Amino acid sequence: MERTRARATVFLMLFLGHLSNALEVPLDLPQPPTITHQSPKDFIIDPRENIVIHCDAKGKPHPSFSWTRNGTHFDIDQDPKVTMRPHSGTLVVDISGEKVESYEGVYQCTARNEHGTAVSNNIVIRQSRSPLWSKERNEPIIVQEGVSLVLQCRPPAGLPPPIIFWMNINFQRLPQSSRVSQALNGDLYFSNVLKEDSRNDYICYARFPHTQTIQQKQPITVTVLNRKCVRVLTYGSAEERRPTFLIPSGSSSSKMVLRGQVLELECIAEGLPTPEVSWSKVSGEFPAKRTSFLHFQKTLRIVDVSEADAGEYRCTARNRLASVHHTIRVTVKAAPYWISTPRNLVLAPRERGNLICRASGTPKPTITWAMNGIPIESEYSDPSRKVEGDTIIFEEVQTGSSAVYQCHASNEYGYLLSNAFVNVLSETPRVLTPANKVYQVIRNSRALLDCSSFGSPIPKITWFKDSRSSTLDGDPYVLHENGTLEIHVAQALNSGKYTCVARNSLGISENHVYLEVKEPTRILKQPEYKVVQRNRNVVFECKVKHDPSLIPTMTWVKDNGELPDDERFVVDSDSLTITDVTENDAGTYTCIMITTLDQDSASAELTVVAPTPAIVYEQPDPPTDLELTDQKPRSVQLTWIPGDEHNSPIHMFVIQYADSLHHHGHWHNLTVVPGSKTTAHLKLSPYVHYTFRVLALNAVGLSIPSLPSRVYKTNPSAPDENPSGVDGFGTEHDNLVISWKPMSGHQANGPGLQYKVMWRQKDVDKEWTSVTVANVSKFMVSGTPTFTPYEVQVQAINDYGIGPEPAVVTGHSGEDLPMQAPDTVQVLVLNSSLAEVHWEPVPPKTVRGRLKGYKVYYWRERSLHKHNPHHVEQQVLTFSGNKSHGMLPGLQPYSLYLFNVRVFNGKGEGPASSNQQFETPEGVPGRPSFLRITNPNLDSLTLEWGPPYDRNGRLTGYTLKYQTVNISDVLGPVEELALPANETSVTLINLKYSTRYKFYFNAKTGQGAGPVVTEEAATIMDEGMFLMRPPSVAMAARQVDIATQGWFIGLMCAIALLILVLLIICFIQRNKGGKYPVKEKEDAHTDPEFQPMKEDDCTFGEYSDTEDHKPLKGSRTPSNGTVHRDNSDDSLVDYGGDGGDGQFNEDGSFIGQYSGKSSARDTAGGHESSEAPSPVNTSAMNSFV
Repeated sequence: MERTRARATVFLMLFLGHLSNALEVPLDLPQPPTITHQSPKDFIIDPRENIVIHCDAKGKPHPSFSWTRNGTHFDIDQDPKVTMRPHSGTLVVDISGEKVESYEGVYQCTARNEHGTAVSNNIVIRQSRSPLWSKERNEPIIVQEGVSLVLQCRPPAGLPPPIIFWMNINFQRLPQSSRVSQALNGDLYFSNVLKEDSRNDYICYARFPHTQTIQQKQPITVTVLNRKCVRVLTYGSAEERRPTFLIPSGSSSSKMVLRGQVLELECIAEGLPTPEVSWSKVSGEFPAKRTSFLHFQKTLRIVDVSEADAGEYRCTARNRLASVHHTIRVTVKAAPYWISTPRNLVLAPRERGNLICRASGTPKPTITWAMNGIPIESEYSDPSRKVEGDTIIFEEVQTGSSAVYQCHASNEYGYLLSNAFVNVLSETPRVLTPANKVYQVIRNSRALLDCSSFGSPIPKITWFKDSRSSTLDGDPYVLHENGTLEIHVAQALNSGKYTCVARNSLGISENHVYLEVKEPTRILKQPEYKVVQRNRNVVFECKVKHDPSLIPTMTWVKDNGELPDDERFVVDSDSLTITDVTENDAGTYTCIMITTLDQDSASAELTVVAPTPAIVYEQPDPPTDLELTDQKPRSVQLTWIPGDEHNSPIHMFVIQYADSLHHHGHWHNLTVVPGSKTTAHLKLSPYVHYTFRVLALNAVGLSIPSLPSRVYKTNPSAPDENPSGVDGFGTEHDNLVISWKPMSGHQANGPGLQYKVMWRQKDVDKEWTSVTVANVSKFMVSGTPTFTPYEVQVQAINDYGIGPEPAVVTGHSGEDLPMQAPDTVQVLVLNSSLAEVHWEPVPPKTVRGRLKGYKVYYWRERSLHKHNPHHVEQQVLTFSGNKSHGMLPGLQPYSLYLFNVRVFNGKGEGPASSNQQFETPEGVPGRPSFLRITNPNLDSLTLEWGPPYDRNGRLTGYTLKYQTVNISDVLGPVEELALPANETSVTLINLKYSTRYKFYFNAKTGQGAGPVVTEEAATIMDEGMFLMRPPSVAMAARQVDIATQGWFIGLMCAIALLILVLLIICFIQRNKGGKYPVKEKEDAHTDPEFQPMKEDDCTFGEYSDTEDHKPLKGSRTPSNGTVHRDNSDDSLVDYGGDGGDGQFNEDGSFIGQYSGKSSARDTAGGHESSEAPSPVNTSAMNSFV
């Protein structure tokens, strides 16, 4: 199993960024200009595009801009082709219709305001050039086989220089080798020519990168003659010959290169056979990471050259006949480069400071200074300013002496320019880091908390945590010069609120930030090595633990690349499943769990084997022949012979030991070694009687253990370690208990194990008090002052000496109950259910222990309403020790409460403060205690109710709302009635008979209405029947009651028989093609509820010839007296008052209008029948039929 763990690799960059921020003056303060963006010094432009020369600056007030060209003022207002961007110094030159050459030159930007002047670098503007190849005619070249040859390219000079390559007429690159290669100048060199070098399309191409254009030379024809041919117009004959250099010439040469550039040295030799070229440095080694060899070892390339790369380099050309050398002497010069640039300086009046400008180069550069763009020697003499070479010293600066200073460093190879301002300000501190910023780090990693500030004089930064009891200085905290607070190894206890305070002579400012220390991401169950047969399935598990507040992302990769886009790969939250495995699936699979702060990964290999049913994979046999060699007091070498692998390679060996002296018969894991090894060098402890055994592990599992080795005894010695888990605490107010984890016999290193227990009062006692004990794991010191810090140590001792110097652990003696109750206890009632309690924290000395917090005990003494009962139910809320106030939620409105506050520590609670009381205001009342409906009549109902149990104030009345509910549970309009608070019943009159009503009832106080209680009931029918039901079951209850009446069952049977006879008659008449007058049907119907059929023509109010073949269905007549049509599009429209105005002749065609039912009958009969629960229920009748 291969496993890797990764953490954020950018931390170092972030760390350096925290500590190296340049001084930033807030832009709302006066300040000289600062150049923020400018074009490069050597600016090559494309002649096809407009010229844009950048120059941006900031300052207060915002700076104005001007330019010089070739050292003189450039008046952009006089050139209509040149514009300056708003709020910027950037120039835009429109070159349409203009010659670009007229705008070439050296430009410099100046940004100025009332506090100073900043200048840019000299920006050299040159247009890119890609000239055409000069016309030439290349004569054919005839050469004899074996001689050397050079094909010259000589491209036109361009800006920047072109990239050279050789191709044929089909744009295919010509093959190159140690025999044929291209030189740095673009020429093509042949160490010796062969017959196959003959061709007529050697073409040199030049690509100009800036304009992306390609120029080509005329093709060159080369003819290679066989050695036996008659030589005519040839370059000569060739036999085998010693190497000689084509370039460079002679035995030595020299080359100069500038620091930071690329050094390219070239040696091309001719000879037969082809010489091989090698390189060496006479006086040193090549810089390995910066050196490369190109063009078949003929070019040595070193990037980012430094002074150490100077010296003599030797190239050697060698064939079987001889070798030849050439020495190149390399000198390294350097254009000026910064050692330290001057930094902006903010000074308060009468302060002092320095501007330092240090540069180096070869030769050493000259340093000159300018102020506001003018040489400083030309400026007026200022007694507060003194120039000493690369440093300007300011003393007793005065208000109004702000300026921008320019440092120039130059030698014959280049120049540098840097601006730095001196800003004289008096400014109170301000913290620039955003307030309440939250920093998140992983436990055991570095934490950096920012406190970027500004002020003049420069503020001093101090940090506090939580209670601000002391400044954070010293381990584990490091305060950096820029105000950043660093915690080397962040732990959970470092989480919390941090306060940084910036202070100078003019004032103080503070800011709060928060640190959250998160648990690291850990893979608990790693994927395991798998050997699987082809076409089988395999599962890799990867179970991860991470901080619950971080959002994790699980990713699987194969061989460090993405998983194949194949549905056979199924990724779950903690596993990867591959179905129907193929040989291509073999490889290394890695699960990576990534959070926003860290990540963890683990890998496993998949081996795919062919299906071989005859092969059996089993656990390996145990190793044999264990032997101990190289025996030393603290180590021994163990060797063994592996057992049979049983067709599965052994991954590792597990070495275990038993200690017959201390834990006879118990085996412990000692170490593991790879399966390829059969020896292990074991580190041992003193005073142990070792016996070893070895187990082998393959993909199937562990073998049984090997036979034990012989016993190997180590000699006793003094302890190597001290007890762990040392702690100091108190069980009573006047004692200190020092405890530790007992050491095992294996850790004792010898007989006679004892413990030397030492203690002293921290910052009071200089000498240690000690006692030596044995066979215990704690010791109690009596007579200690209450809750006092003590330093304790526990050191191991045996008969052979003492252990190492023990670590000092700080503990505290026992706690006692707090002495004092909190003072100045006050309460603020926020609303009817919430109050805020305030108290003055107790003095730390009276706590007599570790402050755990404050407890507020409160209880409802009584209600302010005379009808509500008196009940006491004490409650308690706990608040942290850094709190001086807390909320009491869930209070009862309109009540009297009592409360007190107590402080508590690890021992218990202190005395309570005196009881305070407060009253909660009114709230909305609770539900009425009950709602009953009595005395049902034909048109009236009586409602009775009880007042709410929780009145929560003075009742001002009740609200009653009610509405009708028809047989389809459709609600009617809402009626509302306001009732006085002293009423407990009301009778509603003029209600509809046999109608169901829904009631909504609630109480009110001055704060509003309380929750609603609902009930349903119905007025009685003529028969005196009354039904009251809950909303969800009222309809079902009414239907059950009707259906069980004997008279109802008889009536339903009669109606069903009558309908059956009429249906038979209808079918007979319709089959005879009878005609059915429609108009008489409506006249004959007086009550459609009880006369749903027309007996003389057997129709149901409407008829359609297209329904002859439809199955007969039970007809349900709506209670409003209308007969609704079927869903079929062929049926006739309803013929009620709104049914339509047409009538039909005998063949079904439309012939005119006919009158419908009267609206009066619809209103009088239909509406009421729809609401009354009639015993002749149409729905029940249809169900019966």
